[in-house]
Amino acid sequence: MMEVWNPLGIIGCITAFNFPCAVSGWNSVISMVCGNMMIWKGSETVSLTTVATGKIVAEVLERHGFKSVHTVCHGRGKDVGETMINDHRIGLISFTGSTAIGRHVSEVVARRFGRTILELGGNNAGIIMEDADLELAFNGSIFSAVGTAGQRCTTLRRILIQESVYDKFVTKYVSAYKSFKKGDPLVKGTLLGPLHTSNAVKDFEKAIAAIKAQGGKILTGGKVIPGEGYYVEPTVAEISHEAEIVKQENFVPITYVMKFKTLEQAIEWNNEVPQGLSSSIFTKNLQNYFKWVGPTGSDCGIINCNIGPSGAEVGGAFGGEKETGGGRECGSDSWKQYMRRGTCTVNYSDELPLAQGVEFKL
Repeated sequence: MMEVWNPLGIIGCITAFNFPCAVSGWNSVISMVCGNMMIWKGSETVSLTTVATGKIVAEVLERHGFKSVHTVCHGRGKDVGETMINDHRIGLISFTGSTAIGRHVSEVVARRFGRTILELGGNNAGIIMEDADLELAFNGSIFSAVGTAGQRCTTLRRILIQESVYDKFVTKYVSAYKSFKKGDPLVKGTLLGPLHTSNAVKDFEKAIAAIKAQGGKILTGGKVIPGEGYYVEPTVAEISHEAEIVKQENFVPITYVMKFKTLEQAIEWNNEVPQGLSSSIFTKNLQNYFKWVGPTGSDCGIINCNIGPSGAEVGGAFGGEKETGGGRECGSDSWKQYMRRGTCTVNYSDELPLAQGVEFKL
């Protein structure tokens, strides 16, 4: 007996605005190594990046004798995207985007018995234990929460801090928010760049209003920055873990801080949101760490220790559970998703052996 792995044939990749090259790259490389052809649809708001990247890839492939194995199809989601997810010739759709649209993609592709890799919403928490290296936790949390203006699926959105170090950590954290360099993200030293669209600014304002309406307190930030570009103040809000707004993914630089008593309580709060992408714990206690990664620990796909939840190493499988979609890209055995498996049994004898020792004679 043996197994063979063969290409699916055509892979469809639909990517979001916030990582207009990386997600296409880690799908297309594995896909083409496995022998497939790739059709890539980028977000319509980053069309120039999609086209430019597609040209570079095509030139490199053609130089090495490969033609028409990597195709860019650009346009609106309801036109190009819908066509792709409904096409029976596309064996796998890799979709990165919101949970709402991901649910639709899953339903449509499943109806035709196609495969999906879904990388959807994140609502990521960082747990800071009283034994943690607080300077490490501070720096890791700042970058994870504010970098890319909160527009990563792995952005730190909830910081759960053990009560004995809560006041000390929050005081320093809030103070740091007032000193960030804001502006052009291409300029060295800039931490906070703009939001992507005017609609994102409206989402920010709605979230701030919801925080106040649900009993939260704005500790710093909370305002739109006037002037050119879609800039908002990075915001820290103190709020109950039970507030409805906390359970939603807001793709803006708003971070919630909460005080907990025990690790068990912190894990419960980490797991109570619908999303399950990334999570992290800051601790020096190995028992805490192994409880965090164990069966009663974090229910996320990415479970870090002493590093923030944002970002991902290319050698590890990237993806999450629950409303994050359950998909995995990069690393580990993710290549299997891009191939079809065949189980082969070969009979080398002149007799007809049957499975499980069954005997059949005429």
